[in-house]
Amino acid sequence: MRNYSAIPNAQAGFTLIELVMVIVILGILSAVAIPKFVDLRGDAQTAATQAVAGAVSTGAVINVSIRKVNSSKGEAVTDCAHGTRLIQGGLPTGYSMGGALPLPIPDGSTVNCTLTGPNGTSANATLIGIP
Repeated sequence: MRNYSAIPNAQAGFTLIELVMVIVILGILSAVAIPKFVDLRGDAQTAATQAVAGAVSTGAVINVSIRKVNSSKGEAVTDCAHGTRLIQGGLPTGYSMGGALPLPIPDGSTVNCTLTGPNGTSANATLIGIP
């Protein structure tokens, strides 16, 4: 084992080439990774709109079950606008429902209504007509 402290002007550390190679590798990694994270906001808004549409669709199924057991409970669903009442507290701010013509939705029929969310995102919610 060499004793570098005994050698005058001996330096321990990284060479310029090693430092440049580390910088190049970090640059390549960031060039590959950054584009994957740039558009996450749009993906998150689309996923949120799909989640709200799923909640409305689930609410429609539960609503039909409740109405069949006791017709004085639950909500009558005869158009897409009624889908907004199928989740507790209504639709979140920035969301709206539309679509499904002709009206009214016949009893027991299944229709797809368009749920529009922030920044033009949209998803289909399935409603079941029930008077």
